[in-house]
Amino acid sequence: MRIGKAGKATTSISTATHDSITVRNHDLVNDLMGGVTFTEYFYLLTTGRKPTSEQSFFLDVLLVSIAEHGLVPTNQAARMTYAADPDFLQGAVAAGLLGCGKVILGTTEVAGQFLRDTQSRIADNKESLDDIISQLRDEGRRIPGFGHPIHKPVDPRAQRILGLAEDRGVAGTYSKLARDIEDAISRLWPKPLPMNVSFAIPAVLLDLDFPPTVLKAVPILARTASLLAHLAEESETPIGFTLSHHAEMGITFEATGS
Repeated sequence: MRIGKAGKATTSISTATHDSITVRNHDLVNDLMGGVTFTEYFYLLTTGRKPTSEQSFFLDVLLVSIAEHGLVPTNQAARMTYAADPDFLQGAVAAGLLGCGKVILGTTEVAGQFLRDTQSRIADNKESLDDIISQLRDEGRRIPGFGHPIHKPVDPRAQRILGLAEDRGVAGTYSKLARDIEDAISRLWPKPLPMNVSFAIPAVLLDLDFPPTVLKAVPILARTASLLAHLAEESETPIGFTLSHHAEMGITFEATGS
C-alpha cells in the first residue's frame, strides 16, 4: 500500500556491489576514506557536492558552536533513558534527539525560513524591514532565533559566527540581513532581545549555498555528538536518577476537585 503520490523509485546517494561501495558517484574506499574529513563527507552526503574550503570551514564552526550546552532537556532525557537501561545506548540517543523540536535545535530551520521569507518580502514586495519587525511586535509574535534565557545581552556564539563570516568575506545576503534584523529589533522591540546561535547558523549556511531543506540537519548532527559524550559520562558517573529525583522534588502536587 502506497500513501500519497509516489516518486520515481531511485536514490542518488549510494549503491554497493560485492567489491565496491559508491557514494555520491565517488568510490568510498579509494576516494573518500582518507580523502575527506567527516565534515566534508556530511556535506557531500547531503548535497551531492564536495564542499569548498569555506563551506567546510564554516560547517565545522557551526557544528562546534551548537553541539554542547550543558544539561539541556535533550541531554537530560537521554541520560535518564540510559539510566533506566544502560544496554540501550541507541535508545537513549534517540530519546535525546526526539526533543529537537521548534524550541530546541529546530529553531535553526524555522529561523532559516524566516530569513528567506523576510528577504523575499523586502526584495519582491518592497516592504521595509522596520515595518516587518514592527508588525511582528504589534501582533505579539515571536521572532525565531532571538532571545535566550542565559546569554544576555548577546549570545557570544552568534557574534563569533557572523564575525568570522565578515572577516573571511563570505557574509552575503542572509548574514547581512541577520545584522539588519538584529539592529531593527534593538531599536523597535520593547525589551532587549539578543540574536542567538540558531539565527546566525542558518544565515551563514544560506550564504554558503547549503540547501534550506537540511538546515535542521546541522544542529541534529552536532547534538548527536554531545548526546554520546553525556552518555559516556553517564556510564562512568551516573546522574540520570538524580536528575529524575530533582525533577520530582521540584514539582508540587496539587489535588484537583473531585
